[in-house]
Amino acid sequence: MDLQNSTKPKPPVVWLTGFPGMESSHILISIPFCSMYIISILGNAIILFIIKTDQSLHEPMYIFLSMLAMTDLGLSLSTMPTILGIFWFNARRVSLDACFTQLFFIHSLSFIESSILLAMAFDRLVAIRNPLRYASILTVPRISKMGLAFVFRGVALIFPLPFLLRRHQYCRANVLFHSFCLHQEVMKLACSDITVNSIYGMFVIVSTVGVDSLLILLSYIMILKTVLSIASREERLKALNTCVSHICAVLLFYMPMIGLSVIHRFGKDSPLLIRIFMGYVYLLVPPLMNPVVYSVKTKQIRARIIQIFSK
Repeated sequence: MDLQNSTKPKPPVVWLTGFPGMESSHILISIPFCSMYIISILGNAIILFIIKTDQSLHEPMYIFLSMLAMTDLGLSLSTMPTILGIFWFNARRVSLDACFTQLFFIHSLSFIESSILLAMAFDRLVAIRNPLRYASILTVPRISKMGLAFVFRGVALIFPLPFLLRRHQYCRANVLFHSFCLHQEVMKLACSDITVNSIYGMFVIVSTVGVDSLLILLSYIMILKTVLSIASREERLKALNTCVSHICAVLLFYMPMIGLSVIHRFGKDSPLLIRIFMGYVYLLVPPLMNPVVYSVKTKQIRARIIQIFSK
């Protein structure tokens, strides 16, 4: 009986990476990461609470902001167990099934966030170009349908990835460069041909991030064209000021994502620490900074936060 158990093949696992060579300092390194998670979770939860409890904020702009906050919460909770597990308990060993599950949530939530940022650009475009029709165009039922469409697109495009990855044999030292699982890195661990995964992954990136970023750019070209046609300089600045928070959120999301994708595909000789750092920036900075940016730049939310903490 013992002989049979000893010859039974072990389930494949992957090994995650913290900061190589700095294992003795992982507890200290965990302090800023834990602080980032606390600020991110509390910040996005406060945004959701304020929007839910304040009837004056039940407008399209703030409904989209609440969607963004929920997505950021999901991203934080998706990466927190493995990142803090490595720094606190040196828990680097993860089963392939758990790895596939994590990458499914990370990528689907990332693409849902991309869709929400596109919707927020459309919201600003309608508000500036057609302010009189703003409420009639962006109704609550229409926004709800858009939210469901975002979730469906993100889930439907990422759903095949775990099954495509499961087809492969994993016979190498399955060590990932990050403290979490990403498709573009996990597929490289396979011993068999990954052409299908690579092509499908590129298709998903182009059809989501590529299309969304292009449409956001076109939206802001139209917004800028409209703003420049406004006679009053004060009115132009006021109109542009309503877009500042969204522009910051777009830059915080797309720049790290594009940088990480470029490094994974073309930066094979780049230093390991740069790849690790870019991975953390991509997944930790947007959920951390979005509530900060919107709290600082949005007058209504800032006033409600001050009111809550001054009681």
